[in-house]
Amino acid sequence: MANYSILSREESTGATAGRAMKPKSPIATDLLEIHGYRGSLRSSENRGTHSVFVQLVAAVTFLLIINIPAAAAAVPAVFIFGDSIVDTGNNNHIVSVAKSDFPPYGRDFPGGTATGRFSNGRILPDFIAGEIFGVKNLLPPYKDPTLQMQDLLTGVSFGSAGAGYDPLTTTLTTATNIKDQLEMYREYRSKINASAGKERADKIISTSPHIIVLESNDVGIRIRRAQYDSNAYTDMLVGFALDVIKELYGLGARRIGVVGAAPIGCVPLQRVVFGGGLLERNCSEDSNEAAKLFNSKLSPAVSSLNRQLPAGAKVVYFDIFSPVLSLIQNPAPHGFEEVTRGCCGTGNVELGIFCLVPGTCTDATKYLFWDSVHPVEKAAGIIAGQTFDPASLRTLLG
Repeated sequence: MANYSILSREESTGATAGRAMKPKSPIATDLLEIHGYRGSLRSSENRGTHSVFVQLVAAVTFLLIINIPAAAAAVPAVFIFGDSIVDTGNNNHIVSVAKSDFPPYGRDFPGGTATGRFSNGRILPDFIAGEIFGVKNLLPPYKDPTLQMQDLLTGVSFGSAGAGYDPLTTTLTTATNIKDQLEMYREYRSKINASAGKERADKIISTSPHIIVLESNDVGIRIRRAQYDSNAYTDMLVGFALDVIKELYGLGARRIGVVGAAPIGCVPLQRVVFGGGLLERNCSEDSNEAAKLFNSKLSPAVSSLNRQLPAGAKVVYFDIFSPVLSLIQNPAPHGFEEVTRGCCGTGNVELGIFCLVPGTCTDATKYLFWDSVHPVEKAAGIIAGQTFDPASLRTLLG
């Protein structure tokens, strides 16, 4: 019988600090809370192992009866495609101007290691794989040459900093474009087919979430600005997005999550360049309006495609614009004090190699952004939890 491990190689051996425990899935926690099991489990902790076991059996039986998926039980792996928000180190292994495998990146990562994540610590895919789906706390980059088969079987990120739906965007940023990310996925499939057998590989692929986060560079750079207005360009981007979804479906993916555009006009770089300069630091309304327009088209297009696909396939749109904008407009409840500057350097335009300049902030937890584009670890965790809400996840995994 196939053994779908929920732990990565490092977690299985306890080699990585803080990763020995399987992360708790919020879907399972949410459902148990709703139906009264979570409190029962807590109160039974002092009554012995047998009582805990009985409560667990009751909870799992209930979930099976009502046919609502608990992510920790239903998801063997997590696969992510996209740009720098989800690049966990792939660009370390290509020739690209978009890199972050040097300090001060990774300052608060376990061991203080700069892994190629554009952050002081963990980023969105780590929280998606860990806190959201309960698979593993760190989602490795597919291009990491040290990966073992067990790492591959529980999922990887194919994301590349600088990528976009528009192939011209990626040409400018020297990233691995989405077409090549899908080619890497095909290669991945061949590897696990050979190692685990086609039946098990197909099961992993068909039951695991495939998440796409790939629009910020297109909307922020607007490389075709001279040729297309926002309406025409967002139409084009939605067409590209649907092509990616269809190709993933053709490769066996049956649970596909598509994340919309964030309010890219409010990142520090856009504020300085397009929002009135160093003094005003307003959000770029042009970029934000383009993001909203893109989302207003992508969401119904995804819903329409979902209805066209055969039974058993799920394509779900996830709104990231609202939770990010909420953090920017109301940061205090989460302990953030600075939302218009990044933590590294002056916080104005520093990104990638320009973060090598001295002057990184002391306490990153008070900053929403690490550099002039990317969120700090703390913010990434909050954004993941609010974007991938239990209701949408139940739809994706149903």
